[in-house]
Amino acid sequence: MKTQLPAAPDAVAPHRADAMERLFGDPRDPGNPLGFTQILAADERAEMFAAGEQALDAYGLNAEFVPPQYGGRLTRLDELIEIMRSVYRRDPCLGLGYGVSSFIASVNIWTAGNDEHCRQVAGMLLDNRKVSVAYHELAHGNDMAGTEFEAMPGPDGLLLNGRKEIITNLQRSDAVVMFARTDARPGPRSHSQILVDKSRIPDGRMRYLPRFPSVGMRGVQLGGVEFDDCPLPADSVVGRQGLGLETALKSFQITRTTLVAMFTGMLDTGLRTTLRHLKSRKLYGRTAADIPQVRSVLAGVHADLLLCEAFSTVAARAIHLVPAETGIYAQAVKFFVSKVLMDAIHRLSTLLGAHFYMREGDNAIFQKLLRDIQPAGFGHAARAACQVSLLPQLSLLAKRSWRDGPAAPADLFRLDADLPGIPFDRLTVSAGGRERLSRSLAPGLDAITGRDHERREIHRVGQQLTAELALLAEECAAIPASELSVAASSASYDLTHRYVNVLVGASCVELWRNNQHHPDPFLADPAWAAAALNRLTLRPGTRPENLPGPLEQRLFDELLERYESSTSFGLVRRQLADRLPKEN
Repeated sequence: MKTQLPAAPDAVAPHRADAMERLFGDPRDPGNPLGFTQILAADERAEMFAAGEQALDAYGLNAEFVPPQYGGRLTRLDELIEIMRSVYRRDPCLGLGYGVSSFIASVNIWTAGNDEHCRQVAGMLLDNRKVSVAYHELAHGNDMAGTEFEAMPGPDGLLLNGRKEIITNLQRSDAVVMFARTDARPGPRSHSQILVDKSRIPDGRMRYLPRFPSVGMRGVQLGGVEFDDCPLPADSVVGRQGLGLETALKSFQITRTTLVAMFTGMLDTGLRTTLRHLKSRKLYGRTAADIPQVRSVLAGVHADLLLCEAFSTVAARAIHLVPAETGIYAQAVKFFVSKVLMDAIHRLSTLLGAHFYMREGDNAIFQKLLRDIQPAGFGHAARAACQVSLLPQLSLLAKRSWRDGPAAPADLFRLDADLPGIPFDRLTVSAGGRERLSRSLAPGLDAITGRDHERREIHRVGQQLTAELALLAEECAAIPASELSVAASSASYDLTHRYVNVLVGASCVELWRNNQHHPDPFLADPAWAAAALNRLTLRPGTRPENLPGPLEQRLFDELLERYESSTSFGLVRRQLADRLPKEN
């Protein structure tokens, strides 16, 4: 029997995410069949967590990936992220291996597929089945234009030939979205996406390759496939033939934004595990959590979590409201958020000391998180690939957007504002040098009143970032064409880092400024925005210092209060099923 959930159009994220929390129960209860003890046992066996998958079947998680016109609940991407954070904070393998691998595949169908394709994939997902996607090849990495796998014309449609080596859930899926060459000539229109229904493949035409074991995400099933003159009907092509790369680039704007945003659930668990350990450890007559430097690290990591969620929230809302600009924001989110998350988990490991790599005991979940978070930086698309994609756009952005132009709409930042449906049909390959988020920073600063320490900090860092944007406009407008390619110098690549910092800073300032009347008083408190802005590395290669004293104390107090009340540490406060040690 499936968990009873609100009807799709009226459902809101907290309700469905709370249902997920109740479904999983207290993760540290050794008697909980869905707890960390059982999750870690499956990880040691390099298996998917079967009881967790059954629970997600009962919840109907796949419906979160299907648009409402096809019977699902995919209405808002910020809601999907919030729900998936609940999965990732328990078991990242469930998040990827059960969930988002099907989401990555299906977004291509919702973006370019015809009604028959959409209904076919929706039916599979709503029946708790899986769909996988095969973009890359080992020989070509992120260079999709070099793809050699073929789907060429045959006697009765298409003939598949070639191999794809690393595909998530390949043997567990009922269908695969294959990125394939459909024209022998070079060029951007030489590839298409093919929906391969495995039930229609003749015997002997498809062969599975051996599974790839992995250090992190051990339970996720990675495998390859090889086809030999495998016939498929011509109507297996998703969208117009030759537009496979264009479809992928549009789909990436959704998946790159949402996937790395889901990973913040892992940092929540890592932070909670670390704080739990430090509060139980006595040193010099007090707990380890009372040591000033330890508090500084914890407060800084909390600010990092808020920073990541602020930027990814704005980027997810941008897909609904300013879809023509999201090609910029998606690359920036992947590049920035993944690095901050990986660094934050590493800093927490220094507080745990030898306990961070223990595979048994109260802290054993941490070593799994430390391994499982690494794909945030390279999975689906590498950070470097996102930086390479951003670099050529800087010159046009400098000329068309950074010096003047309108600010972003206020609803981009108002968390209680309604959002239109996901505009799959309005995504564009290029932003054309137009984006408004960076332009929102200066007028937002002008609207800040009050002289308390937090507002002064927001104003100070915001002015630095505004000046940085003006400097970037001068430097990028004059950058030579030779410095806008993959062969650019490191100094040119640093320009992308500096620009992304401006986008992140604008997100924090405007989220705080536009949520002054939000029901959660923490969102209206300037302390979180001031702390998050202080964590920005204003120059590539530099490290943020500890938070200023008052901000550090405020963030640590908030962290401690949320830990003791078993509520989530991110921007959106939710009640968790975790219980404190004294209650176990």
